Amino acid sequence: MPNVITHNLNVLGSVATSTMTAWRGCLVVRSVPQPALPLVLYDMEACPYCRRVREALTALNLDVDIRPCPKGGTVFRPEAEAAGGKQLFPLLLDPNTDTVMYESRDIVEYLFRQYADRPVPGYYRLRPHQPVLSSIGSAASVLRGLRARPARRPEQPLHLWSFEGSPFSRLVRERLCEYEIPYTLHNLGKEHWTEVGPARQRIKPGPYRPIPGGKRDAFFQQHQRVQVPYLEDPNTGEALFESTAILDYLDRQYGQG
Repeated sequence: MPNVITHNLNVLGSVATSTMTAWRGCLVVRSVPQPALPLVLYDMEACPYCRRVREALTALNLDVDIRPCPKGGTVFRPEAEAAGGKQLFPLLLDPNTDTVMYESRDIVEYLFRQYADRPVPGYYRLRPHQPVLSSIGSAASVLRGLRARPARRPEQPLHLWSFEGSPFSRLVRERLCEYEIPYTLHNLGKEHWTEVGPARQRIKPGPYRPIPGGKRDAFFQQHQRVQVPYLEDPNTGEALFESTAILDYLDRQYGQG
């Protein structure tokens, strides 16, 4: 298992990252229907501009297929260049509208207009200070999720239930990015302010009950709790809660030193 002290320090750094980004990407602004064909995001976890897009995806509760493109990566960077003409990230592909789009500002505006039929909320509009603070946030996480590390390739993409502002989920996304492991990101943002707080002690007292009919309710019906990160690997049949267990699994199953 990962060193407990190191892991706790990494969690604190991840909390600092969420704090520097004003905890965007936690609450759902509007839960929109999933498109017929999955969105694809060529992404670098530590990139502040990619983070803005992931924040918007959480705000809309949209799932997305992540193609990690860390610096020094060789798996999806050539594919991204073939799709868009250059290795610049974030890069969004929406096969539902034949859209290929760079630039985080344009992508965020597109997502809200296309899928929520509304302008970008003020909280998610780009401000001059945001990239600076987000870059400081990445530094607080020691730039994990920036550079590729040797890893084995899975035959099938993994599945991760997460939301952008979750400090524990970020640790898992960082490792998946470094290992260039593709995965479907199932956004499971908080659907009401009373859900704010850790899984075991939310603001609202008493037993936790998600809003009926939502994505969290569907997850609750299956697992009897709503907690992220949660990872499923169809290549091995593994299904894991807890960031420490997931990181240990990824290192054992796919890491190469």
